[in-house]
Amino acid sequence: MTEITVAALQLAFSADIDANIANVSRLVREAAAKDAQVILPPELFEGEYFCRVEDEGLFATAKPTAEHKAVRAMQALAAELKVHIPTSFFEADGPHHYNSLAMIGPDGRIQGVYRKSHIPDGPGYEEKFYFRPGNTGFKVWDGPSAANAAKLGVGICWDQWYPETARAMMLMGAEVLFYPTAIGSEPHDTSLDTARLWRRAMVGHAVSNVVPVVAANRVGVEHGQTFYGTSFICDERGDMLAELGREEEGVITATLNLDRVKRHRAAFGFFRDRRPELYGRLVADI
Repeated sequence: MTEITVAALQLAFSADIDANIANVSRLVREAAAKDAQVILPPELFEGEYFCRVEDEGLFATAKPTAEHKAVRAMQALAAELKVHIPTSFFEADGPHHYNSLAMIGPDGRIQGVYRKSHIPDGPGYEEKFYFRPGNTGFKVWDGPSAANAAKLGVGICWDQWYPETARAMMLMGAEVLFYPTAIGSEPHDTSLDTARLWRRAMVGHAVSNVVPVVAANRVGVEHGQTFYGTSFICDERGDMLAELGREEEGVITATLNLDRVKRHRAAFGFFRDRRPELYGRLVADI
């Protein structure tokens, strides 16, 4: 039987990168102690979610992958604990800036970098000011060898709303989907609570692709913007295996039977019955 144990972290962050790294590291250790092999922190855990405003001074916080303090810290931790840590960070590449993720393997090496494909732009989430659309394409990586190198797919926050993201990673062989996130209140409409929509979108990906999904969000209040947590792990049928509330910090884990998932996926026939010749409209400009 091929199994993999996954974890999601949920916590609040401050403007102190060293404190944030220390807090994430503490929860990574807690997850590893629970036998987690792939441990997912939230999006941009290096600091507060700075995209709520447009401030050119914040570009100075972006660093190249190999020099980024959060990436380097997670590399050392992954090597020590022998775990995978998908690490979200603010990347500088020459004059360009990206919302990126380094997939760090259990040897501490970076298996590759994914740059966020879908970049939102709206009140409180003004990411287009900071980030170029990713140019890496979607990525899938080999997971723990004990799970016969289960394939791991990762989308970043706004990517999670797009069924195309999940389906593309599935067609690349993904067996578990991971979504690090920073999402909460909507400054332009205080009556709008997207927490249940956020979950439903990803649970929909789980059901329509017959794949487990792991989502990690932040909590806390940052300059009047409240992040609503509700991180979760669901199975290939969209049933909740583990979840956290709107304010609590902590770790959730679940062990996934990938052999069972594979059987269920084949039995549903979603990939057998695809009709790619009919889908040209999906890639045409509107």
